[in-house]
Amino acid sequence: MYIPAIKGIIERRILINFTADPNVISKIIPPPFTPKLYKGKAIVGICLIRLKKIRPIGLPGLISLSSENGAHRIAVEWIEKNDIKEGVFIPRRDTSSRINSFVGGRLFPGRHFHAEFKVYEEKGHYNVAFKSSDGTTIDISADISIDFDQQSIFQNLENASRFFEGGAVGYSPSGDKFEGLRLSTVNWKVQPLTVSKVHSSFFENESIFPKGSVQFDNALLMTEIDHEWHSVSQKRMNKKASL
Repeated sequence: MYIPAIKGIIERRILINFTADPNVISKIIPPPFTPKLYKGKAIVGICLIRLKKIRPIGLPGLISLSSENGAHRIAVEWIEKNDIKEGVFIPRRDTSSRINSFVGGRLFPGRHFHAEFKVYEEKGHYNVAFKSSDGTTIDISADISIDFDQQSIFQNLENASRFFEGGAVGYSPSGDKFEGLRLSTVNWKVQPLTVSKVHSSFFENESIFPKGSVQFDNALLMTEIDHEWHSVSQKRMNKKASL
């Protein structure tokens, strides 16, 4: 599938990050991917992102789309031409845009579930919730913080920022293959968030993630980021993903 280069602005991106049991994650993600570990833990998370002025490179900003989107992500590695590569495996995507939902797997990588989003933002406070067409739900509340979470496995903001910036390539399952995009940002910058509520029916599904296998770790915020999405080579699926 040919995916044209796309540009736009990340108006708001919240990364809710968790540590996870690598043995559990290894059973979930399909080859050629393996969990990317940090201090012996797998790293998974939710990306809640509002995109604006999204359009193929070359088109004016007046011809563009805006949408709220959610992606459940797993940090992964794989071997490519004898080199270890890193990125994220994205087992599911959700979007407020019916256009995105329709073209997911056609123009954009992977199936996009249509979801109803409720977003409240004021004076550094963020509440983002959605309910998807298949019943999946998300609900988070967070506030901008000066200090990074001292209980995080990453110890400081710089370590966390570097880890997640390295996951710029995302692969989503689509039929018998994985389709990928590379995120290129002009001005990568993250701020810490203090989270007062976090709920994901996906990560709380104990038939996939046994109780205690996924633990909240930290949250990060990005705003007003100029960016581009570029297609990367597809990968054939050796076996179907279990999610």
